[in-house]
Amino acid sequence: MELTETARSAEDAAKALGVELGAIVKTLIFVIGEQPVMVLVAGDNRCKVDDLPRALALDEQAAASVDQADADEVRTATGFAIGGVAPVATTVKLRAIMDVSLKRFDTVYAAAGHPHCVFATTAAELKRLTGCIVSYNIAEPA
Repeated sequence: MELTETARSAEDAAKALGVELGAIVKTLIFVIGEQPVMVLVAGDNRCKVDDLPRALALDEQAAASVDQADADEVRTATGFAIGGVAPVATTVKLRAIMDVSLKRFDTVYAAAGHPHCVFATTAAELKRLTGCIVSYNIAEPA
């Protein structure tokens, strides 16, 4: 869906679509060790960064370094600029994990590669499309 208003942030997307903030999928990219990973979090939650390595079953050495990817790292890993990162059709096949709370909604909305574009899907379809694992331990209310 192409929006007339920006969907650069979860708040902007929820307002433009007239939906609850939690129904917006935040696609976040982190670098753990040297491996980029994709984290899908409900718009009304924040990522528990320190819990990512354990949730992804990464070794202790990798867990020592967890950083949010910078703009260049995001574009290299996904092919998208921050503010429009789609969880699908990424440049590189990323290891991915999803916040279980997205299952609260019949429909969720994710960025579609541009700050004015989103697509509607379900948590189950997003899991299928990304190959992500679903976790109870990677997000908490913002």
